[in-house]
Amino acid sequence: MKAFLAKLFASYIHRKENKWITNPIETQNNVFKSLLKQAQNTEFGTDHDFKNIQTIADFQAKVPVRDYEALRLYIDKMVAGQPNILWPNKPLYLAKTSGTTSGAKYIPLTKESMPYHIDAARNALLAYIHETGKSDFVSGKMIFLQGSPILDEKNGIKLGRLSGIVAHFVPDYLQKNRMPSWDINCIEDWETKVDAIVNETLPLNMTLISGIPSWVQMYFEKLIEKANKPVGQIFKNFNLFVYGGVNYEPYRQKFEGLIGRKVDAIELYPASEGFFAYQNSQKDNGMLLLLNAGIFYEFIKADEFFTENPTRYTIANVELGVNYAIIISTNAGLWAYNIGDTVEFTSLHPFKIRVTGRIKHFISAFGEHVIAKEVETALQLVVNKHRAQITEFTVAPQITPYEGLPYHEWLIEFEKEPENLQAFSEDLDNEMRKQNVYYDDLIAGNVLRKLVIQKIEKNGFQEYMKSQGKLGGQNKLPRLANDRKIADFFVSK
Repeated sequence: MKAFLAKLFASYIHRKENKWITNPIETQNNVFKSLLKQAQNTEFGTDHDFKNIQTIADFQAKVPVRDYEALRLYIDKMVAGQPNILWPNKPLYLAKTSGTTSGAKYIPLTKESMPYHIDAARNALLAYIHETGKSDFVSGKMIFLQGSPILDEKNGIKLGRLSGIVAHFVPDYLQKNRMPSWDINCIEDWETKVDAIVNETLPLNMTLISGIPSWVQMYFEKLIEKANKPVGQIFKNFNLFVYGGVNYEPYRQKFEGLIGRKVDAIELYPASEGFFAYQNSQKDNGMLLLLNAGIFYEFIKADEFFTENPTRYTIANVELGVNYAIIISTNAGLWAYNIGDTVEFTSLHPFKIRVTGRIKHFISAFGEHVIAKEVETALQLVVNKHRAQITEFTVAPQITPYEGLPYHEWLIEFEKEPENLQAFSEDLDNEMRKQNVYYDDLIAGNVLRKLVIQKIEKNGFQEYMKSQGKLGGQNKLPRLANDRKIADFFVSK
């Protein structure tokens, strides 16, 4: 009965979503006007003359692009409990995230923004049901690997990790199906928590598993260690994997080995700042940009981002295949806010995106500006060619080697090593030269020598994340960096 009702609900939501999908520019214009009207009497709205903003051009002239540090004057007042700073009243929650330069970051969640976080995740599953007709998974157990739902309080506002906050909003119709149990979900230590989840879920009919791939992998490996058989045999009805946070492709082959068969996958793009997109079709990997979710989007070309007064585009004038920094204004009170991610459009009818990396996560020690999408694409091609398997990896520049020319150092934890590591390395360098013309020029001009691979021992990256207090939950290993913070951790061991 639950599976049948899910199909009916999926059909209803599909028709409802199609109304804004087929009117994207009008939808975004309405969101833009609504946001300004609701916030015009806040401190931020007064300071930036929201009442006299008539057009998007007016907004761009009056409201500069800011990151967390640049918006901090307002955020600190909001965190201190003052109302009507960035958005009317106080936020319902503060999502606590770990910043790189500013320590802990507090991202507001309001009564207006919170429902969109819940509805988007639900609608991603409903889109899958509508397209494929597969709904049996709703009758089984579903696990969401997430942070602890135990919340603290700061100046009368509850705070915690986004995934922990969202755990309080699981719909009633999913409560009986949802795993892990509340007590186990409250365990703070990640390794202890995963062990407990394994013991709890082993005898159950798990049909859907969700989480960041690197941490789901840890769960799968512990399941196999305990049961001594592939995950697909442990959970015979497990047929849907839902993930977000990182590119799944480097993990896909590894996961199919752990599961023992292929399963459908849905990519989500949630963040503390908003739920931006989800994969609404199994026929392509693009994620539908959510244009009606209380977020007004702007985009800046990544290669112009650090120039003075770069052009700010809307969906009305973006192009396919261009790497953009994504800028948001939201019904949680973030205005022209740089979330740090870069995306490219894979479709303009409807608007679909894929995440390409982080605006600050690149290697340009020599002007090459290598981005995450390029290293992931190159590695995936070479992994497939050599029939290797990767557990995790990151890339860093080596500017001052003991001898010879500088180079890019690839730190790779292999699940299955290639038969010929030297040939693997040569092919990887050649693919990188195809992906990035500037890197190719530097190699050809003898400014850089070919990349060097450093093999990382099993669970080495988990050890690194643990050393940083970032094991589990929503934490992700950067794919690449313009410094050697991660690389030097392994060199110093």
